This record gives sequence, structure tokens and C-alpha cells, in this order.
Amino acid sequence: MFQTNHQLLISPRALATRESSGFNPVDQNDPCLIAESEAQREEFRKVEFVVTKSKKLQDDLQNLGLRIKHHEESFTFLKNCINNLDESILDIEVSLGKYYSSREAKTESENNNHCQTEEDTIEQILQQEKSAAGILYQLKTRHGTQAPNLASTKDVLGIVATLGKVDNDNLSRLLSEYLGMETMLAIVCKTYEGVKALELYDREGGINKNAGIHGIGSTIGRPMDGRYLVICLENLRPYAGEFIADDPQRTISLLKPRLPNGECPAGFLGFAVNMINLDSPNLPFLTASGHGLRETLFYSLFSRLQVYRTRAEMVDATPFISDGAVSLDGGIIRSNGIFSLGNRHRGEIPYKLWNSKSSPELHAS
Repeated sequence: MFQTNHQLLISPRALATRESSGFNPVDQNDPCLIAESEAQREEFRKVEFVVTKSKKLQDDLQNLGLRIKHHEESFTFLKNCINNLDESILDIEVSLGKYYSSREAKTESENNNHCQTEEDTIEQILQQEKSAAGILYQLKTRHGTQAPNLASTKDVLGIVATLGKVDNDNLSRLLSEYLGMETMLAIVCKTYEGVKALELYDREGGINKNAGIHGIGSTIGRPMDGRYLVICLENLRPYAGEFIADDPQRTISLLKPRLPNGECPAGFLGFAVNMINLDSPNLPFLTASGHGLRETLFYSLFSRLQVYRTRAEMVDATPFISDGAVSLDGGIIRSNGIFSLGNRHRGEIPYKLWNSKSSPELHAS
């Protein structure tokens, strides 16, 4: 037993020897360790430099982007200023064209210009005895206060010839000729219900002569004869663009024709749809969808019809005419490829848009 316990005892010397043989202390002055540590520090410095440099480049790029954006905004602003100035210049040129046109024709205008009033227009409509327009105005003349209350006429706004003014007799004649007599005498209704009220039919599909506009004609001794046009404002496709700001006439903003050099064609005076003036009572009128007479009725009739000073200038501008043109000396282009040639009728036209003043402006021979 003594021998067994003795075998379990371990000599302290032997233990020290074993511990020393299993432990390898690090030498801080080892050249290899120093080189490795220095390499790691150098690598860290490189990474730190790259990160710092990248951050600086990002900041510089962001600042450059802000400067570019600022210059782009300045460029856009200046471009808009240039476009506005160009538009103003074109407007001034158009005004000058009107002025010189009137000056050139002033002598003839003083001798021959006859300014048609609203009363003249209505009198000429009344002379169309068997027309729907003549019957309506005969009714208005005889029973002015009762006419708007009749079921067949309460939705009628008027006749095309009486809903617009033109400040110059020459242009009035020209636009009237362009539209034609049937259109000038067309009845204008606010809604389709008003259109249906003008003409009723029997079971066989024949016109009921005792109702609608036919019944009115029979009552006042002016029976209807032939066809007539009716324009329904709520069914027209209105102009959907912008308007001239702060313009009480709600002039629509149309792009003027431009030559390749950016200038307006010589002799261009404007668009016919914007040369029609609306009476104060008609200015507030709006359809159920919120559109006025200019962007419904007159835009439908004239669209982008251009007005030029002379026929020669109009012909030269043909490549830039999309929806027809007229010239103050009688030229008419109805649409692409359709021209009205020959001399216009010089006699009295009984269906002119009536004039609001006797100014010779825009008059041409």
C-alpha cells in the first residue's frame, strides 16, 4: 500500500519541466512579428485613405450635380423668357401687319366700307322668310318676351350670324363667305333636348307641321320650306388647350405658324377663331361641361383657320397651313389641297357676321 501511494506522487521538478516544455512565450521584438504588424497598419492606412478619398469624391460629385441642376434651371428659365419674347414679337408683328394693312387701304375704306350693325343682320335674316332662322327672328320680333318661354325655342341660344362680332366689314364678309349661308343661318341650341324640340315627327316618321319650328312658322304665316342646320353645343368636341391669361374674351392660345428660322410667315395676322368678339351677354355662357362659345361653336366652325394680309403671302405660307386660311384680298384655302379660286362676290352678302364698330382696321381691297 505504501508503494501504491508513492507512485501517485508527482515531483515538483518534473511538473515544472513539463510546464516549461508546453508554454512558448511571444517575443515582442521578433522581427517577423514587427514586419507583420507594420504591414497591417499600412494596409489600414491605405483603406482609410481610399474611404476618405471616396467620400470627398462623392461630396464633390454631389456639389457638381447641384451646380448642374442650378444651371439647367437657369437655362430653362432663360429659354422660357426667349419663347415669351418671341411670342411678344410675333404679336407685335401681327399688330403691325394689321396696322399697315389698314393704312394701305384707308382711302378705299373711307369710300366703300359699310359697317353692318346687329340690326342690319337681323333685318337680312328676316328677309329669309321661309328659313328656320327667319321664323325664329320673326317670332322674337313679334313676341320677344314670350319666345324664350316656348318649349320649342327656350333652349335656342341664337343664330350663328348673331352670336359673334367682327370689328371689320371686310373680314366679316370674308369669314361669312368661308362659312356659307347655310352655316351662317344655323340655329344654335345649348343641348340635344333643344334640338329634338325644334322638330317633331308623326308615327309614320313624317314631320309634324303643327309642332316645333314648323308649327311656329304656320302660326305666324311663314311656313317652313327646305332643310336647315342646327348646332348642338353640348355635342361639339371643344378646344382642350390653354387660354390667354386675364383675357375677358377667353381668347384661346394657339401655336402660331413658324418658318424654319423661327419667324412667323409674312402677312400672318392671326387665327379667325380669335378674331370673333363675343357679346357681354354671351361671354358668361358655359355648357354643362364648362366650355364657352369660343371653344365650342367658333372653334368647331373655324378650328385653326389662319388669316393673312394678301393671297400671295397666304400661298407662300401653304406648307404651314393645316386647317385652311383666308386672305383679306379674297383668297380662301378651305383645307389641305382644297382652294377657292376666282374673284369673290362684291355685292351685298345678307348673312355677314355683324360688326361692332366702323374701324377700317384689317380692311383690304
